[in-house]
Amino acid sequence: MRSCISSASFDLEMNLYPIIFLSVVFFGALFLIFRKRKIDPISLTKADLSLFDEHVEFYRNLNPAKKKQFIKKVGVFLASIKIEGVGLEVTALDRVLIAASAIIPIFGFDEWSYQNLGSVVLYPDTFNKDFQFEDSERNIMGMVGNGFMNGQMILSRTALHHGFSKSAGKGNTAIHEFVHLIDDADGAIDGIPEQLLAHEYTFPWLKMMHEEMERIQKNKSDINPYALTNQAEFFAVASEYFFEQPDSLKDKHPELYEQLSMIFGQDLA
Repeated sequence: MRSCISSASFDLEMNLYPIIFLSVVFFGALFLIFRKRKIDPISLTKADLSLFDEHVEFYRNLNPAKKKQFIKKVGVFLASIKIEGVGLEVTALDRVLIAASAIIPIFGFDEWSYQNLGSVVLYPDTFNKDFQFEDSERNIMGMVGNGFMNGQMILSRTALHHGFSKSAGKGNTAIHEFVHLIDDADGAIDGIPEQLLAHEYTFPWLKMMHEEMERIQKNKSDINPYALTNQAEFFAVASEYFFEQPDSLKDKHPELYEQLSMIFGQDLA
């Protein structure tokens, strides 16, 4: 989960949004249960490809063969995951940025699908724990659902777009949330992606995490202090850094970079 400080005027109509959201969650869960395993990729248009070139630096830096592979993975993702809006109409750019956020962290794997995700729900802006986005107490930019919301991801459109802007720095909320789903593939969001990390590397990874968390606590690290929340948030925050500014991460945190490069099967620097 990511948070930021925001404010908006109270509106009585906002009480409808939790109801709308729960309806989206219900039908998204049904989609997750009944969708077919074999997925025919969606064909992207020239306009879609232009949006990837314009807004997604990761894609722009790929060679032609890798771009083709990336787009194929995007097509499978968009064919298998529902993207729905609450309080907004989902645009082509929204879909492109959500799909890019999903594929970037799994691009190093030939076979990977988000079996623990049925739908992505997009909100106009930050929201609160009651899924409302028009009061003054909202500070959530994205979250992965559990319990009755299992299989759902909720994202703020504002945070989604900011993550792919030039001012985003080391952060990308949507990638952060998809990394949580990767972490959750073994049944627990605990900062230890067991499906990607061989058992013999688990202890060194844990040791590295906690040593870096101590440096963050002492203000001796440039990693976002939100990583101190717990191991899962450390993994997600460090992964944002890895994908957004790999050269800087390798220069300032070479061991962490090497571990993340091994976990995600990508050497980006």
